[in-house]
Amino acid sequence: MALSKSKREVEEEANVILRQIVYDLSSACGAFSDSDPRVHVAYHRAGPRKQIFFEPKNTRAAIVTCGGLCPGLNTVIRELVVGLWELYGVRQILGIQAGYRGFYSTTRNPLVLNPKMVRGWHKLGGTVLETSRGGFDLHQIVDAIQTNAFNQVYIIGGDGTMRGAVEIFDEIQRRKINVGVVGIPKTVDNDVGIIDRSFGFQTAVEMAQQAISAAHVEAESAVNGIGLVKLMGRSTGHIALHATLSSRDVDCCLIPEMEFYLEGKGGLVEFLDNRLKENGHAVLVVAEGAGQNMIPRTAAQTEERDESGNLVFLDVGSWLKTELKKWWARDHPGELFTVKYIDPTYMIRAVPANATDNLYCTLLAHSAIHGVMAGYTGFVSGPINGNYAYIPLEDVAQATNAVNTKDHKWAWVRTVTNQPDFVKS
Repeated sequence: MALSKSKREVEEEANVILRQIVYDLSSACGAFSDSDPRVHVAYHRAGPRKQIFFEPKNTRAAIVTCGGLCPGLNTVIRELVVGLWELYGVRQILGIQAGYRGFYSTTRNPLVLNPKMVRGWHKLGGTVLETSRGGFDLHQIVDAIQTNAFNQVYIIGGDGTMRGAVEIFDEIQRRKINVGVVGIPKTVDNDVGIIDRSFGFQTAVEMAQQAISAAHVEAESAVNGIGLVKLMGRSTGHIALHATLSSRDVDCCLIPEMEFYLEGKGGLVEFLDNRLKENGHAVLVVAEGAGQNMIPRTAAQTEERDESGNLVFLDVGSWLKTELKKWWARDHPGELFTVKYIDPTYMIRAVPANATDNLYCTLLAHSAIHGVMAGYTGFVSGPINGNYAYIPLEDVAQATNAVNTKDHKWAWVRTVTNQPDFVKS
């Protein structure tokens, strides 16, 4: 993972972070064999080193943001610029505009960055460097890195972006050029694996509270009112789960990791019917990736992909609203019923980071800078069990972070909502 094998202090190399600290001791009498990979997975601790690989006056750093928006993007950019400039004296820092395609674009020139220019960026939502999905052309990107004489590349993005960063790193290694490549994982969904959490997630959960509170007010103010909130989460339901636990106004939480059904004993309709009889209202939170296999699709919709190559999801919130109205009209004809549907997706994505995420973004950026300047490459900076570490890019790109519906967090959701487990007898 290092550009150079130059000698470092022994304590720096020996200071590592264990990937896993909790084990199930009930299996095999609590014993672990030497071949058990979990025992040996550890990463170098992040932080400044006594020796650096790059000469600051000759360093040209490139920063790029890719994929969707996320609270904290501008904070990371700002702290990379300030950290490189103030901590190491790097004076050539350039922002690549409009994502990966900005490396080779003929119309979007790199933006020269300095601390004065980025001073207030952490107070802004979105990304001043602009972003885009797709546009990944490996050879054009690496050609541009060579042509512009970049010797440090900071790549900020989600799981797809990290997979692209792995390819860039591999191609740079193949060409045998001294370029440090570091990934800074970003996704509001918190679906990046290994690290404790991705930046922007806590801001997203906080903002989701406003949507849930509004849905609760709407539902409580109507006769047989249901407040329906769709939150982000294509493949994981972390935002929906944490928003449900922190809100306490939610009656049912639906996530991609858990299948559910509408009709029949133990189904969603029966649960909502009982909740309306008991309380007169209900609040339902659904992650965008939940129930996608239940929504009818045309042949064209089954093949439709976005610019990143992901299957285009249908609106589970609109579908649920329609299905709930059908159910009520069928089983309770003539009775009052209201479904208020709230989709705060773009509002949540576009806000500035809160205080917790701003602090986190600063630590991520500075950890990345220290690692690259010391000669590490092909890594991600991030916290593991509360300690910042340097993790190989490939490990992060391959890992996932799904909600474990058998662990204590999901048990807490079931406890506070009393929702069904959706297991058919």
